Amino acid sequence: MDSWDAGLAGLLGGTMGVSLLSNALVLLCVLRSADIRRQAPALLTVNLTCGNLLCTVVSMPLTLAGVLARGPPAGDRLCRLAAFLDTFLAANSMLSVAALGLDRWAAVVFPLRYRARMRPRDAALLVAYTWLHALAFPAAALGLSWLGFHPLYASCTLCSRRPDERARFAAFSGAFHALSFLLSLVVLCGAYLKVLQVARVHCRRIDVITMQTLVLLADIHPSVRERCLEEQKRRRQRATKKISTFIGTFLVCFAPYVITRLLELSSTVPISSHWGVLSKCLAYSKAASDPFVYSLLRHQYRKSCREILNRILNRRSFHPSGLTGDSHSQNILPVSE
Repeated sequence: MDSWDAGLAGLLGGTMGVSLLSNALVLLCVLRSADIRRQAPALLTVNLTCGNLLCTVVSMPLTLAGVLARGPPAGDRLCRLAAFLDTFLAANSMLSVAALGLDRWAAVVFPLRYRARMRPRDAALLVAYTWLHALAFPAAALGLSWLGFHPLYASCTLCSRRPDERARFAAFSGAFHALSFLLSLVVLCGAYLKVLQVARVHCRRIDVITMQTLVLLADIHPSVRERCLEEQKRRRQRATKKISTFIGTFLVCFAPYVITRLLELSSTVPISSHWGVLSKCLAYSKAASDPFVYSLLRHQYRKSCREILNRILNRRSFHPSGLTGDSHSQNILPVSE
């Protein structure tokens, strides 16, 4: 094993560890918090999280074994099953992220009608569509015997060993990536650009009110005025940073792998096996980044994480406003008559 293989194996191992812990923590937060479960997007998040966990415990270990063994990590039948699951989970992850983008779009653009537009039943329909869409391509590839071990990526995935099927396999691969990666990217960009437009309109309205208030309060302390202006600047940048994170992580993780798969179809472009495995690792890293991008950095999930940590450490959160009459009466010493 050379240094490249050792580094890729270490990268895969680290990605597996982070992905397993972070996605398991998201599921614990959902199970622990009734407030999170009551929201319709929770079903979309659980779908994405379960897919990431399956990828972590099935696809990543087999790819790691392929890198270490420099060959097929399992028998032909098991490898075809793993390739079927890998293709399904990749498409499901992309479409689930697009579904979360549509949910954010509905919540921001139609805030008063959001509850009527995005009910648990509607979220279940979105999940059902993502599953059917994601299952269509691996099912077709299984019927055409286009699943197996691909040495360029050291993993069980889409592949074709027969030269006479190259044109058909190229058309199939192009359709798969267009209807998974490209479709999800278009939905993400369209939804979040609309969200950004609405956020900027709200920021301009708040800025007008802030400036009018500062003009009226002419004798306000300079430090308070500076804090108001700094908060005004941060408010304008907050939505841009979040949307850049959503779209940026999607592109950074999936684009290198998709571009490599498309370039692979051209026999004139040589591709290093180290780059092939690295692009596959980047695609796997989406499973490790999703919990932080879509869940764990939000207030409700942070609150649930603190409650879980306190429970593990056998602590009880102290809420002054949560004192009941019974607990107050227990603190009063009895007076004998």
